[in-house]
Amino acid sequence: MTPSFPPSYIPPRSIPSSPISPEVTSFEHLPVLAQELVAGLGLQPRGYYLDATVGGGGHSQIILDALPDVRVLAIDRDGDALQASRDRLQNKFGERIRFWQGNFVDYPAKKSEFDGIIADLGVNSPQLDRQERGFSFRLDAPLDMRMDQSQALTAATVINHWKELDLANLFFEYGEERLSRRIARQIVQQRPFQSTLGLAEAIAKSVPGQYRHGRIHPATRVFQALRIAVNDELGSLDRFLARSPLWLKPGGRLGIITFHSLEDRRVKHGFRDSALLEVLTKKPIIPQPEELDQNRRSRSAKLRFAQRKAD
Repeated sequence: MTPSFPPSYIPPRSIPSSPISPEVTSFEHLPVLAQELVAGLGLQPRGYYLDATVGGGGHSQIILDALPDVRVLAIDRDGDALQASRDRLQNKFGERIRFWQGNFVDYPAKKSEFDGIIADLGVNSPQLDRQERGFSFRLDAPLDMRMDQSQALTAATVINHWKELDLANLFFEYGEERLSRRIARQIVQQRPFQSTLGLAEAIAKSVPGQYRHGRIHPATRVFQALRIAVNDELGSLDRFLARSPLWLKPGGRLGIITFHSLEDRRVKHGFRDSALLEVLTKKPIIPQPEELDQNRRSRSAKLRFAQRKAD
């Protein structure tokens, strides 16, 4: 079931490739399931690969380092991430890598263009850690959450203007939050909200004490739901799963890393239901203990592979 979004809902728009501000802070991060992802692609000499969510460039770098004649197209909606990966990779690999800014589903790919495609659907650590982006409630920040900073819709718009029922549906469907109605009622009574901490505190006060002091902060699922809605993440994923098999050459592989059950179910079913794909991973690949020790944000990652059937 999809939340009943209000008529005022403005879907994010993707901006074609454009100049990116040079004033970009460090965007280093550990690529999750990197070796497993690259190994599963079955890299071919002179192959052409799509990194649909390049982030800091970790996965792309491993692909380019693996063989001297492979090429990569790197895509990201976040201009800061794309600039960081460009700074990291362009000088070393030159014309073997090119960059495109926008939503991965909007790239004008040709039929059977790529030997392999990868997508890491997680939010990059620098996005979470940079206070002004408003993805996290660990630091006080504006309610933003936009991956594409040029789009109109922000988390503040959703929180302060959507109806109570629409918010409750959103929190339940996209955050799998069982107290969604209770939380939505509290938000509507206390809004407007402009900051992440203010919203997180209101959510915490609206739930029972045992829930407030549970394993995760009571605002975690609500913030996930807001981020998904603001960036139309599940809608983009659905369209990507429908289109990307057409972009693969016969025998080419598609690998997708997800970080929560809503994404993983879509990938699992999208691979299974595609007439163009053969599922290669009956069960998802998960991080090994060594990676979990090095990068706690990898703990929920799941990797699935499919391969384009012969024509």
